[in-house]
Order: sequence, then C-alpha cells, then structure tokens
Amino acid sequence: MRIAQVAPLHEAVPPKLYGGTERVVSYLTDALVDLGHEVTLFASGDSVTKAKLRTVWPRSLRLDPSIRDINAPHALLLEHVRRHAHEFDVLHFHLDYMPFSLFSQMGVPFVTTLHGRLDLPELESVFRMFSKVPVISISDSQRLPLQHANWVNTIYHGLPENLLTPQPNTKPEYLAFLGRICPEKRPDLAIKIAIESGLRLKIAAKVDRVDQEYFRSIIEPLLSQADVEFIGEINDAQKPAFLSGAKALLFPIDWSEPFGLVMIEAMACGTPVIAFNRGSVPEVIDHGVTGYICEDVPGAVAALQRIDDLSRTEVRAQFERRFCAKTMAAKYVETYTSMLAPTRKRPLLQDTEMA
Repeated sequence: MRIAQVAPLHEAVPPKLYGGTERVVSYLTDALVDLGHEVTLFASGDSVTKAKLRTVWPRSLRLDPSIRDINAPHALLLEHVRRHAHEFDVLHFHLDYMPFSLFSQMGVPFVTTLHGRLDLPELESVFRMFSKVPVISISDSQRLPLQHANWVNTIYHGLPENLLTPQPNTKPEYLAFLGRICPEKRPDLAIKIAIESGLRLKIAAKVDRVDQEYFRSIIEPLLSQADVEFIGEINDAQKPAFLSGAKALLFPIDWSEPFGLVMIEAMACGTPVIAFNRGSVPEVIDHGVTGYICEDVPGAVAALQRIDDLSRTEVRAQFERRFCAKTMAAKYVETYTSMLAPTRKRPLLQDTEMA
C-alpha cells in the first residue's frame, strides 16, 4: 500500500526532546515500513525516518526562532501534499482539522488522527460542517465532546518494542514526573504526593514559553519544600534509566488527557503508574496490574504504599501485549484497507509543477 504520513512541522519526526504527536508519527511510519508498505513522510527537513522523506520546511518550527507565523509553513505543507496526492492510496494526516476543506474535494482517501483535546467550544461547528470526514481517536474518552464526528476507529498509541526497556541492576528509589510543566499536568500535586509519601521526586519536564510564569510562580517555590530534583527535558536515550530508577511514575492530571504517552513509556520500562482518574487513564492503565488509578492526592499516597505489590515484569509484559508500535500500525492498516473501496474516484487533476 502507498501511504502518505503528514506530520506537523512544530517538531522534527521524531522530536529531539519533548513532542508527543511527532513522536507517535515517527513510530507509526517506521512500523508501517517494517510491515512492507511504501510510505512517504511529509515533515520538517531535520526529521529522520525509514520512509521516504519529503520536506517543505528545512527544520522544525520550534528550533527556528525567526518563525512568527506558523500557519505559513503549514499552508505550504498542505499544498505540497495536494500536488502529490495522486501518488498514494491513502493520505494520513496528523494536523487536526486543517486538511478537511481542501482534501474533502479530492478523490484520494484520507483520514486524520486527532491527537489533542476536543472539548473546545469552537470545534463543534467545524466538525458539524465536516461531518463526513473520517477521523481516528486515540482513546474512547477523547471522543466524548464530539460524539457526532465521523469516528472510524480508536487506535491507541504504541512504542517500538525495544525503544525503552527495563534497565538491569537498577534499584527503584524515587518517584518520577515526566513530560511538560503546565497547570493541567499538575506537577504541583506530584510534589505534594512526594511530600506526603516521604519519597524523593525527580521531575524531567519541558517548560513551554506560555508556561514559564506558571513555573516561576507556582512550581519553583515548591521545589525547595521537598526532596525534589528538577532535571528539565530529557531525550529517549535518557528515559530508560530515568524511568527504571523510579518506584512509580506520577500522572496526577487535572484534565481529560486524550492519551498520555508517558504512561506507556513508563510501562515499557516496567515502571508502574500512579494516575488520576481523568480522560484516557482507565483505558491505558490496568488497575492493580500496571499501576493504580486514584481520585486524589490521599488516594495516590495510599496507592504508593502498595506499589511493591505490583510485578514490574508484568508491567512490561502488559506493555508488550497492548502498546507496541507494530500493534498500532497493524490497526491503522486495517483502517486504511476499509477505506479503499474499488469505486472510489481518483483525482481528476494531477499537478506536476512540483517534482
């Protein structure tokens, strides 16, 4: 099958440091190549992939401080894909609703995985206008605000099986918080849980520009009140040691997280997760097997008293059963196949101005 994967330009594929959507696009694209498909990745020029790479922008927008209008590079990206659309059996977008209008007019089947939050009121009219556009959710919970959308599947994220693995001879000694510093991720509650449980906490997280004031005013003052080490962003090479050395990953979110990639990253290292019962958490965590699902800080503190009851070997095994990239890719192929009706029209125009 000839498949186009179209990634956002904010980060490289895969990201050098933090970045959820582009990371998943990378894992999916490489897994599809491993399955024998002919895959082209449309992404920033600093991306690395097993697929054929086509670029319209030399590097990720995050690394280019001269960029002030992020819509301009994405407009070029969409036009570039349009001009090459006839080369593919299916187009797979990861750009939210941006492709809906343009590609609804074409004959090449396309589908969009929605990676973000959908509870914003302005999205309602968009998805009613494009009610026939096929979309994929990354959890059933994610669908709730837009139940009328044309959902064709729910496909959970997956990681390459050997990307993150338990590190031998590593004794779990601290609690871990991994990801991004922002109000909805509640790093302040992670610190509170650590204080009340009497355990050391290590925070490996990115601070976006929009969240710098939150970090300075809310989180920094808390760092000195407990045994907390703020590490900053880490890359994939650093994650196995960081996560394997943790007794548990804390995930005390205060919003409906669509998926939560860090949960399966921890599971890949055999590290259980203590997570609040929000969003996708009940779909990802098997309570009492890969972690504990809690309602609040006292529940999390109580769960930590039982953390050693969980088998880290079984945590890893459950990751392998449920959240490997090859499983994710196979489910996407099933979805692509279901879209390829033989009577589907091909594009009437095949632009040749861009080679």
